[in-house]
Amino acid sequence: MTVSLHPLDRRDAGRVAHIAVRADQERFAGTVGAALAEPEATVDLHEIREGEEAVGLFKIDRAYHLRHDFAQADDLGLRGVILDRNRQGRGIGTTAMAALQGYLSPIYPGKARVWLTVNMANPAAIAAYRKAGFNETGDIWPHGNAGPQLIMFMPLG
Repeated sequence: MTVSLHPLDRRDAGRVAHIAVRADQERFAGTVGAALAEPEATVDLHEIREGEEAVGLFKIDRAYHLRHDFAQADDLGLRGVILDRNRQGRGIGTTAMAALQGYLSPIYPGKARVWLTVNMANPAAIAAYRKAGFNETGDIWPHGNAGPQLIMFMPLG
């Protein structure tokens, strides 16, 4: 399995249009359509590929610190990680998240950390982020759309 990360130009949205999580995961991750609707001025889209095939995507929020007081101006936010339901359970998500450290630094020079919040009712995602190298702060973000969330970060650079 070769997993790689790539910037996604919104004009190439057709590459990821087929990707969907299980219905019970949408409240945590959202949909491809919702990701594409994010404001381009502050949110960049990135594609997860297995081989040459798009199997997932995620958002990098450059203005994350404006809505999350635990983040600083020199931090990024990871949001809306979507891995196609037919590719889950094979380590692709964990491999992709572990690759973030080396992938994000050249694209976003000078950024210190990437933060995320993960719903406490989503143990599979929590385990994947831990295994990928994200650290827990021990704090809870109570403002998640689907309930309280753990706050996690990964140092960059």
